[in-house]
Amino acid sequence: MKKGVWITVLDKARDEASARTLHQAVGKYGLAPAGHFWQDRLQEMAWSAPLEELLNPEISLWIILGSAESLASETIRYGLSLLGLGVQSRRGHGFPIMLVVTGGEVQPETLPTPLKGADVLPMSATLGPKIVAKANMPQPKVAVEYRLDVYGVQGIGQWFEVGPPPGQTWSGVMFGVAGGDINAHGVGPADRLPERSVLEYPMKGLKIEFGDRAFTAWAVKNQLTDQDSYYLRVVEFPSALLFGPMSEGDDAEVFVVTLK
Repeated sequence: MKKGVWITVLDKARDEASARTLHQAVGKYGLAPAGHFWQDRLQEMAWSAPLEELLNPEISLWIILGSAESLASETIRYGLSLLGLGVQSRRGHGFPIMLVVTGGEVQPETLPTPLKGADVLPMSATLGPKIVAKANMPQPKVAVEYRLDVYGVQGIGQWFEVGPPPGQTWSGVMFGVAGGDINAHGVGPADRLPERSVLEYPMKGLKIEFGDRAFTAWAVKNQLTDQDSYYLRVVEFPSALLFGPMSEGDDAEVFVVTLK
């Protein structure tokens, strides 16, 4: 089977011609192109629609095609970030992402956390060999000090999953959002939303200042192994997440993931 490339086109009206050119270039160099037009509908969690396609092991590269204007939209950035979290959780943080910019300039350092490692390239006639090289490059192993995933299910809501990485245990866990709010939480086995949960010393509405952001956090003191996770239902669309193991001192280790 040919290696595949998944192409997300952010603006159909503006970039459909560029998308056709990119599909032709990918096919010319022996890769199997597939993709979709982005749906900027956060309330419907439309960001999750292509996740299963991106989890196909034959897909070796995710290309996001769009203008700097599209990539500056907070709702588009948020949706792409959640889709990126889902892909990285299941396929590894080294899974290759390429941003192909059809107009304007995109500064890589301004991208949200899940897109930080993406290659940012202008749309050009010389893209084909670069795409082939990226798609055939061995995926690097990128170690992170946490597990983070997201679930978007109509009728159930937008849930984030967090827990310790392989081989570690957290004695308690907290999770906060900058913007938006949390309205439910639970603890259970990793990789699936829990049907029931026993929470130890649950805490809600904690206020945390970190950098220039204010977070609202919930927490529990349950012990989490790498087979357990903390799940939280988040309403609205936060600009950043803050989470980590619980600590009684000032030396708490926390992680911040930007989403916009």
